[in-house]
Amino acid sequence: MKGQSVTEIFGTNVFNDAVMKERLPKKVYQELKKTIENGETLNPDIADTVAQAMMEWAVEKGATHYTHWFQPMTGITAEKHDAFINPTSDGKVILEFSGKELIKGEPDASSFPSGGLRATFEARGYTAWDCTSPAFVKESPNGVTLCIPTAFCSYTGEALDKKTPLLRSMEAIDKQAMRILKLFGNTTATKVTTSVGPEQEYFLVDKEKYLKRKDLIFTGRTLFGAMPPKGQEMDDHYFGIIKERIAGFMKELNEELWKLGVTAKTQHNEVAPAQHELAPIYASNNVATDHNQLVMELMKKVADRHGLACLLHEKPFAGVNGSGKHNNWSLVTDDGLNLLDPGKTPHENVQFLLVLTAILRAVDLHADLLRMSAASAGNDHRLGANEAPPAIISVFLGEQLEDVLNQLDTKGEATSSKQGEKMAVGVHTLPEFQKDATDRNRTSPFAFTGNKFEFRMLGSTASIANPNIVLNTIVADVFCEIADKLEKAEDFDLAVHDLIKEYISEHKRIVFNGNGYSDEWLAEAERRGLPNLTSTVDAIPALITEKSIKVFTKHNVFTETELRSRAEIKFENYAKTINIEALSTLDIAKKQIVPAVMKYQSQLAKDIISLKEVGVDTSVQKEILDKITAELVKLQAAIAKLAEVTEKATTLEEDIPAQARYYHDEVFAAMQAVREPADVLEMLVAKEAWPFPSYGDLLFEV
Repeated sequence: MKGQSVTEIFGTNVFNDAVMKERLPKKVYQELKKTIENGETLNPDIADTVAQAMMEWAVEKGATHYTHWFQPMTGITAEKHDAFINPTSDGKVILEFSGKELIKGEPDASSFPSGGLRATFEARGYTAWDCTSPAFVKESPNGVTLCIPTAFCSYTGEALDKKTPLLRSMEAIDKQAMRILKLFGNTTATKVTTSVGPEQEYFLVDKEKYLKRKDLIFTGRTLFGAMPPKGQEMDDHYFGIIKERIAGFMKELNEELWKLGVTAKTQHNEVAPAQHELAPIYASNNVATDHNQLVMELMKKVADRHGLACLLHEKPFAGVNGSGKHNNWSLVTDDGLNLLDPGKTPHENVQFLLVLTAILRAVDLHADLLRMSAASAGNDHRLGANEAPPAIISVFLGEQLEDVLNQLDTKGEATSSKQGEKMAVGVHTLPEFQKDATDRNRTSPFAFTGNKFEFRMLGSTASIANPNIVLNTIVADVFCEIADKLEKAEDFDLAVHDLIKEYISEHKRIVFNGNGYSDEWLAEAERRGLPNLTSTVDAIPALITEKSIKVFTKHNVFTETELRSRAEIKFENYAKTINIEALSTLDIAKKQIVPAVMKYQSQLAKDIISLKEVGVDTSVQKEILDKITAELVKLQAAIAKLAEVTEKATTLEEDIPAQARYYHDEVFAAMQAVREPADVLEMLVAKEAWPFPSYGDLLFEV
């Protein structure tokens, strides 16, 4: 980027609208835009022309290969590279890329998680071009590749990825929202899009130290580690001065993202030491999902170039903040209206109030589904403390909107909206400004933040597709219910008023503006009948309840078969994750910690004998040796127990949900029992004798 401005490099590696307009014939460009903007079926006759233009553009940038870039149910992206070359009769090659190759690919479907949708001998699957998300080129020291965002499905038509159901959910909410807008007399909007801005939290640690931690390499989190003398208690890292090494990483990351059209805007130190955050500007739902996958991928690549390791696990270090991914979600029309903008007087904004209360109804009716959408083994460590929301789904509205809804609920009408006062801090040279009408709430899982909802529960490693599929679908379902009623109403205004009031009365239990961490809220939530699904294995069954199957199949987002396959994949993933962690715990404890402690113990015993021979008081050394011996005995017993329960867990494969439950209840608890004496021993054994870097080394020496 040296010598170039941000505006000059932004989007240079993207086959975006400007490039298409320049390189495609006018008629072809217009046909493609109809599909992208209006959702019309792609005209296959234009595919060859688009493919040729796309290849020529990519080749000019150094590309030799192309790939259908897709998002299987592994949680990461996948790609198979094919060269543009085709042989000629004279023994040479020419560069070709056909419309067929652009539109369709054939990866091996049986090698990805399918939850039983594909057997090993049933290998065929298809990738299909998603023209609504622009193609791009990836640059690396080893070459340039044209990446074509695609959906991934099986030979029998079931979705095997996250992109396909996301696109289906976007179509569902667009269809139902447009029905409502037309009833309100909107004649200019033709499309409603969910707009998303995902904030991404992450840790950066020194690469050399990272490579000495097998737990980080195998599992992404530390399975052992005593707390350092200082953690995050001084609150001095949050928004603090960014270290030069980290600033260098952030600069290169921004440049790489900007070239790919990712609007990386905000960067800062997060609360925990070595923790940081990046936030983009909003994009349409599927593009934002693609972009977030690129963000995570590039964070790791760029970190490596700077001698750093990027940790995306939700809780890489016990005792300090974990990392989340705040999913900011709103509804916007193609004529520029944000359906979640309350305006200056929300009590008079009837359309907004209807949309707001519809979302309250959707979240209340399907709180279990939203919780499931954020469930993972890693996120189980994070939820409930250190600025992560609790497992109980509730909605924060703030004083202004809660007051408006209370007026409607108690009086039948709302006549005023609380307004923000002028902020005056008592210093004449500082400007006065208008405060927002309400504060924010860091403990709320689903918070209204001015003109959007912020779903704060999602974990940092997760694809944002899952929560947005759920959000889009459950809101579309309530919108459908509303449209069905209003289309039959004799008095539209009265029917809207009654619906708003009905939804407030039925679903005000989901609204909570207080402290989500308090014991009082746990008791109050139980009294209100709100679900408290504290773990992933508790949450997964929500995906296949009769209620969930009905809402997803009604709007053609998932078939029942697809839902059941995804539940199976989630249970399998949880079990496999804990199994890997358990085996890693055993490996590290037996091969590194126990030998290191025994060696130190032996040396200490020899030192005691030597000191006694010259008449030195060895009571201190003896006391330390006794403590080490006692903890080592505990550690060895805990290792034996963990080995036993882990072995038993592998025998339960015939019942995957039961196996996942066993891993949660027995294996994970046994892992914790190994860690406890090991962490005590770390504080008793000399630093130079401990086999790997400590928390202090990782968190503060970057």
